[in-house]
Amino acid sequence: MSALDLLHISLADQCLYGFAQGRLLLRFSVSTALNGAGEAQDSGCTPRGPHRVEEKIGDGLPSGAVFKARCWTGEVFSPQLQAQWPQRDWILTRILRLTGCQPGFNQGDGVDSFSRYIYLHGTPDSEPMGVPLSHGCVRLRNADLLELFDRVPLHCAVLIDEAPCPTWAAADLR
Repeated sequence: MSALDLLHISLADQCLYGFAQGRLLLRFSVSTALNGAGEAQDSGCTPRGPHRVEEKIGDGLPSGAVFKARCWTGEVFSPQLQAQWPQRDWILTRILRLTGCQPGFNQGDGVDSFSRYIYLHGTPDSEPMGVPLSHGCVRLRNADLLELFDRVPLHCAVLIDEAPCPTWAAADLR
């Protein structure tokens, strides 16, 4: 499997596109913020613009590992656990923590993606993909995140925007 060098997260498509050397290698359905796009601290929005993967958390843990404050709780997600904590915002399996790369837009006071704890993370399989429902992060299916995690190096470029994937790139997957 080729390492990826760019992730494009399209808010319009609710998809993540993974590229290596300009070639589209994977596409996963995601769920971004219910509150839409935005960079402000405490907005509950998904920040746009250029980012990079600053931390990779959870390597070697089981699929469904439950995280709180970026630490494994020792729990593995189950329907029983979900019933016990029905309002919990589940962060599962792995975390790819993002940092913004555009000062004053998604980096710095009041807009800092890293300080806002913006992640790509797993979510229960019962949660819908392809529709915005998160609290600002980018949610993926656990199986998709496991594949992505192994292919994304630290500091991998991530672009989050409102444009759909370019048609030239989408043709690569056909």
